[in-house]
Amino acid sequence: MPRHQSSVAALQQALSMELTAVQQYLLHAHVLDDWGLDKLAAKMREEMQEELGHAGQFIDRILYLGGSPEVVPAKAPVKAESLEAMFESDRADEEGAIEVYTAAARAAGEAGDIGSRVLFETIALDEEGHWGWLDQQLGLLERMGEPAFMQVYFTGTAAEA
Repeated sequence: MPRHQSSVAALQQALSMELTAVQQYLLHAHVLDDWGLDKLAAKMREEMQEELGHAGQFIDRILYLGGSPEVVPAKAPVKAESLEAMFESDRADEEGAIEVYTAAARAAGEAGDIGSRVLFETIALDEEGHWGWLDQQLGLLERMGEPAFMQVYFTGTAAEA
């Protein structure tokens, strides 16, 4: 039986959430490339790599505690039909991750599992950064309008290829 069984369960939930984020950002990157927004597609690929790193950290911690990681996403990715829908959906997912990771950090600390507590806190802070960036993009989109906003993330290289 793994040590800190409740932490292992929370780590598994977090792993599944991060794998969902990886797949979602991958889909976003390709959709954005298709829309000609190559700079924003590159940003989504960066986010995907960061979420993949988080998933790896959760796997490592599960293994350290004697658990068996299940590398299964929590849900399937969804193709966004607009920038606003993309950002709103991602912001909601980040908010959910912050809530789950904060509660998991608290529970791990109470159980004396300092390593998992610190891991959850660290990744929750990363997710807060993602949430803030998404919130900022939604604000810019509203203030600038979609055509002007799209110009920020378009270099023209995709159309020339």
